[in-house]
Amino acid sequence: MCARNRIALYGGTFDPVHLGHVEVAREVCELFEIERVLFVPAHVAPHKVGRLVTPALHRYAMLTLATQHDDQMLVSTFELESAEGGYTVDTLTHFQKEFGDSTDLFFIMGADSWAEISTWRDWQRLLSLANHIVVTRPGYDVSTPSEELRQRLIDIRSNRVAQGQPAEAVRKTIQSGLLENEPGRIFLTDIVKKDVSATQVRRVAGEGKYDELKKLVPVPVAEYIEKYGIYRKSNEAKLHGKRKVFESAD
Repeated sequence: MCARNRIALYGGTFDPVHLGHVEVAREVCELFEIERVLFVPAHVAPHKVGRLVTPALHRYAMLTLATQHDDQMLVSTFELESAEGGYTVDTLTHFQKEFGDSTDLFFIMGADSWAEISTWRDWQRLLSLANHIVVTRPGYDVSTPSEELRQRLIDIRSNRVAQGQPAEAVRKTIQSGLLENEPGRIFLTDIVKKDVSATQVRRVAGEGKYDELKKLVPVPVAEYIEKYGIYRKSNEAKLHGKRKVFESAD
């Protein structure tokens, strides 16, 4: 076990949370020996202009349903209640102060977000505020904005670890990286196995295929989506109005 507390923040739009998100949280807990994962749904994600986003109340409710039976997973309303615009650098600053020096703070992001990290507000300070876990699927070619950042990656993907006892080998690599006297270590891992996207979930829900939906999201989330008709085209105007907001990641 690690001597210090380890807490991971998992940010995103979560529109909606799906089995891929849950799998990432569980795998990160095991691999990095994380005590808790805090899902931090974005109210307004500033760095990506995109589609209409489901109201925060629904996205928060679905996250709560998805994590209700796992004590290691919690949902934070920090960004939903924030008046600061929901920038990740502000979120990390807040939680760094809240948890203090006795905690190793991690931030989980997808490979698509990592590819655009240099466009995020105050991104260089952001990278220094926590350790970062860049999650990708096996065999996926990860794009990195610069050579300097590429050199900072600690690659713990499955094809890079020792044979025989890969989990133990990876943990040793993680621990070694954390002991380095450098702010904000960046770990690259391919722990994702479930090929699910929020776009796919919205499409299936929009077509009313609720039996198929239960294979993509936790069952209570599927039941919630069906009950309130979320993602059905007939309900789009009622759910979203004509207001467009920014999206951070599926």
